[in-house]
Amino acid sequence: MAPLVPPLGEEPRRAPSGDLVPILVVGAALATIAVGLIARANGVNWGAPGQPLFVIYRPVLSGWELLAAAGLGAALFAALRLRRAELGPLPFAAALFGLTLLSRLALNLARRGPEDWYHVFVVRETGEGRLEYLPALSALRGGVGTFLDRFDAIVPTLPVHPSGHPPGMVLTLHWLGIDTAQGAAALVIAVGALATPVLYALARDLFDEATARTAALLFVFVPTSLLYGATSADALFATLGLPAAAGIVSSRRALVLAGAAMLAVASFYSYALLGAGAWAVLVRWRRFGLADAARVAALCAAAVVGLYLLLYATTGFDVLAAIRATEDAYREGIAGIRPYAFWLFGSPAAFVFMLGAVAWFASRALAVREVTALALAAVILVSVLGGYTKAETERIWLFLVPFACLAAARAARGTRLAPILLVLAAQALAIQVLIDTRW
Repeated sequence: MAPLVPPLGEEPRRAPSGDLVPILVVGAALATIAVGLIARANGVNWGAPGQPLFVIYRPVLSGWELLAAAGLGAALFAALRLRRAELGPLPFAAALFGLTLLSRLALNLARRGPEDWYHVFVVRETGEGRLEYLPALSALRGGVGTFLDRFDAIVPTLPVHPSGHPPGMVLTLHWLGIDTAQGAAALVIAVGALATPVLYALARDLFDEATARTAALLFVFVPTSLLYGATSADALFATLGLPAAAGIVSSRRALVLAGAAMLAVASFYSYALLGAGAWAVLVRWRRFGLADAARVAALCAAAVVGLYLLLYATTGFDVLAAIRATEDAYREGIAGIRPYAFWLFGSPAAFVFMLGAVAWFASRALAVREVTALALAAVILVSVLGGYTKAETERIWLFLVPFACLAAARAARGTRLAPILLVLAAQALAIQVLIDTRW
C-alpha cells in the first residue's frame, strides 16, 4: 500500500471554455426530457410515464406542503449555521445525521403527511408496495438455506424490486423481524440518513474541511436525496456503498481492507454498488498511481469473489445463476419496451435533472478534469453503454449522488452556498407538490 499522503487538494481552476460543459450537459438533459415528453404525448411509450423521468404529473394541495416548506426552511437555516459552526468532526457528523433526517422527513410530508414516510411499502392490490421487498418475505417460508440455494429459481416469482437485486435486503428484513411498512420505512430512513456523515468523512479524507462540509450539505438538499432518501430502499443502498468507497480510497491499509470487505457485502444488496468500488479505484489511481490502484482493484475483486465462494460453499447460493435470472427477468419485463437508443441519453438525463444545481457545478468540475467528476462520468458511461440501467436512474443511481456532490463542492468553492441550497430545496419541494414520484 502507498504511504500516508496529502489529500487531493489541488486548487480548482476555471475551464478555458467557461461554462460550455455545464451548458452542454444540462442542455442535453433538458432536450432529452423534451423529446421523451413529446413522444409520450403522441402515444409513443418508451417505458416510463414521464420519460425519461419515472414520474406522473399529479399536483396536490393538502395543507401538508406548508409544514413541509417550514421544515425545509428550518433545515436550511440550521445548515447555514452548521457550516460556520466551530465543531469538531464527530459533533459535526452527528449534526449532519440529524439535519438529514429533518430535511427528508419534512419534505416527505408534503403530499399525504406522515403516511408518506411508509406509504410506498404498504402492500396493497395496487400501488408500489406490492412490487417492493416485504411481499418477498413469503419466499423464506422454507428457511434461509433453501431461499439462498434456490434463489435463481425463485427470482421469477419475486416482486419487481427483489427480483432485480441480490437477496441482501430481503434477508435483512427477515433477520430483523421487520414485516410491516412502518418497520421497513424506519430501517430505510435511519440507515439512509447515515450516508451524509459518511460522505463528510470521505470528503475530509480527500479534500479540506470547507469542501467536505459543502459536499455534505449539498447532499442533504440535492433533490434526489430529499425526494427518495426517506422513501426508497436505494437510500439504504447508498449508505452501504459510501463506506466501501471511503475505505478503498484511504491511505490506511486497515481501512482499505475494510472497504474491500464492505464492497463485497454491499454487492449482496445491490449489484450496482460495485460501481461505488469502481469510482473509488479510479480516484485512488489519481491519488496513489496506477500500480497501487491495480493492486487495490485486485483486492476488491478477491473480496467479492471470496464472499460469493463462501456463500456457495455454505448455502449453495450461486451468484452467477442469480445474475442470469435477474437479467432474464429484467429483459423480459419492463426493459423489453425500453429502447436502448433513447435510454442511452434518457438515463443520464433523468439523473442530471434530479441533481438540480449540483449537476451544474459537477459539470464544471468535469470541465477541468477534477478526479471525482471524471470517475463519476466513467461509471455512468459504462453503465449506460452496457445498458445496465434503463430508466428510474433518479432513484436507482442515488448511490452515485454523493460523488456528484463531492465534485460539485470542488467547483463551488468561492460561490455563496446559501443560494445553491435554497434552489435545491425549492426544486425538491416543487417536484414533491406537483409530481408523484411513486417513492
